Amino acid sequence: MRLGWFLPTLFSIFSPLFIHCQLWFLSGSRKKWQIFVVDPAGDGYYCWLSVIAVPVLYNWCLLIARACFNDLQETYVVLWLVLDYVSDSIYIGDIVIRLRTGFLEQGLLVKNTKKLRDNYIHTLQFKLDVLSILPTDLAYFTVGLHCPELRFNRLLRFSRMFEFFNRTETRTSHPNIFRISNLVLYILVIIHWNACIYYAISKAIGLGKDSWVYPNITDPEYSNLTLGYVYCLYWSTLTLTTIGETPPPVTDEEYLFVIFDFLIGVLIFATIVGNVGSMISNMNATRAEFQAKVDAIKHYMQFHKVSKDVETKVIKWFDYVWTNKKAVDEREVLKNLPDKLRAEIAINVHLETLKKVRIFQNCEADLLVELVLKLRPQVFSPGDYICRKGDIGKEMYIIKEGKLAVVGDDGTTQYALLTAGSCFGEISILNIKGSKMGNRRTANIRSLGYSDLFCLSKEDLMEAVTEYPDAKKILEERGREILIKEGLLDESATEESTEGKSMEERLDSLALNLDTLHTRFGRVLTEYNYAQKKLKQRIAVLESQMRQQDLEDFSDSSDSLLEDEVKALLGGTP
Repeated sequence: MRLGWFLPTLFSIFSPLFIHCQLWFLSGSRKKWQIFVVDPAGDGYYCWLSVIAVPVLYNWCLLIARACFNDLQETYVVLWLVLDYVSDSIYIGDIVIRLRTGFLEQGLLVKNTKKLRDNYIHTLQFKLDVLSILPTDLAYFTVGLHCPELRFNRLLRFSRMFEFFNRTETRTSHPNIFRISNLVLYILVIIHWNACIYYAISKAIGLGKDSWVYPNITDPEYSNLTLGYVYCLYWSTLTLTTIGETPPPVTDEEYLFVIFDFLIGVLIFATIVGNVGSMISNMNATRAEFQAKVDAIKHYMQFHKVSKDVETKVIKWFDYVWTNKKAVDEREVLKNLPDKLRAEIAINVHLETLKKVRIFQNCEADLLVELVLKLRPQVFSPGDYICRKGDIGKEMYIIKEGKLAVVGDDGTTQYALLTAGSCFGEISILNIKGSKMGNRRTANIRSLGYSDLFCLSKEDLMEAVTEYPDAKKILEERGREILIKEGLLDESATEESTEGKSMEERLDSLALNLDTLHTRFGRVLTEYNYAQKKLKQRIAVLESQMRQQDLEDFSDSSDSLLEDEVKALLGGTP
C-alpha cells in the first residue's frame, strides 16, 4: 500500500520536471526551442507516431483485462504501475509535440509559436488529450491500487493510433497486406474486449451460478488465469463470428448481452467479408485487367480465323510479358503525377540507359530529361525483325535486355551480336544532309529471344530538340562524325546543304530580328502613350491651379478698387 501512495504522488511532483527535460532534449537550448517545429510530413513525426501508438495500444488492450481479471492486476501490480506512468509520460510528451507540430498555410510550413499553439488548443483533440492525462489515478489513495478502471480516460488518445495506421498504409510498399493485418488487429481487439466483458458479467451474476456464465473459480480446473482468459476468448470468438455453439443464456441480462453480441457479430462478419473481398479485388485488379486484354485478343483471332502458329506466338508473348512483370503501361501509371515528379521517376529508371547512346553523351541535362520522358518500352518475340535493310528509319532503339543479331538478307547469316546497352538507328532519325543512306536502314536486325527495347521516335526527338537549338547542332555534328568514320557521308552534298542552310539561317535570323524590333517598338510605343497620359494629367492640374490663382487675384483687385471708390466718396462729402 505504501507503493500505491508513493508512485502517484511522485508522478504529480515530477511531471513538470519531465516536461522541462523533454523540452531541453528536443531543442538543446531555449533559443533553439523557440524555433523548433515538427514537420507533420517528415520522418521524425512518423517515428513519434510509432512511439505514441505503443502506449495507446497498451492501454486499449490491458486496462480492460486488468479491470476484469483481478488476478492479472494483483499479481503484477508493480509492473503495471511502472508501465502506466511510462505511458503517461509519453502522453505528456505527445502534447508537447502537438504544440510544436506545424501546419501548411498557403503551401508553407507555419513556424509561428502562437499560431501553432492556437491551432492545437482550439480543437476537440486538445480537450480529449487533456482529459486523457488527468491524474484520475490519484483516487488510488482512497480505493487502493487494484482499480485500473480509474485510468479508462487514457483510452481517449485513440486518434494517435489511427493516425499512425493511416500514415503507415500510405508509406508501406505492401498496402493490401497492411490493410488485412490492420483489420485482423481491430477484430482481435473487439473479441478481446468482448471476452473481458463476458467475464465481468459472469462475476456480477455469480461465477458458476448457471450454465451460461464462467464456471466457478473454486474448481481447480478453472482457477488458472491463463485458462480463464482463453475460455472467455473462445466464447467471445464463437459468439461474434456466429460459427459455433455456446451454452444458452438463462437470465434476462444474459439474453440481452447475447443479443447485443450477435448484432455486433453480424456487423463484424459483414465488415470482414466486405473488406477482404475489396482487398482481394484490389490485389487482383492488375491481373484481371491484363486477362481481359488477353481474352479480347483471343476472341479477335478466333473471329478472324488467325493461324494457330500466330495465335500461339501471341499467347506466348503475353505469358512472357506477364511473367516478367512487363505488362504495366508506364505512361498510364504515371499520368496522374505532375511533370516534375514524372520526370524524376523517369530519370531514375531510364537515364543511365539513355546516356549509353553515343550521340547523347555529354548532352544538356534538360534535353536528356525531355528525351527520357519520351522513351517507350517494347518487347519483341524470338525471330522478330526489329528493322530491315532499306526501311525508312522513323525511330531508334536502345537494348535494355536480350540479344539481337545483325543478319544477312537470308535471315540466318549472322554478322554481329548486339547485347544490353547497345543502340541502333540513331543516325537515320537525325536526317543528316549528305548521308549516303539518307534515312534508310543499313542492316537487318533480328531478335534471338525475347528482347526488351526502348524506342525513341523521330517526331519525339525533333520535338525535344526544338527548344534546344544548340543541342540540335551538337547532335548533328556527332552524327556527321560517325558517318565520316564509317564512310557514309557525301562531302559535296554536305557543302551544298551547308550553303543552303546558311541562307536559311540568315532568313531565320532576319525574321528573328524583325520580331525583336517589333517587340521593342511596341514597348516604346507603350511607354510613349503612358508618358503622354501623365503629361496631360500634369497640364490639367497646372491649368486648374492657374485658374484658381487668377480668380484669387481678380477678387483681390476688385476689393481694392471698391475700397478706393468708397474712400473717394467719403472724402468728397461736406
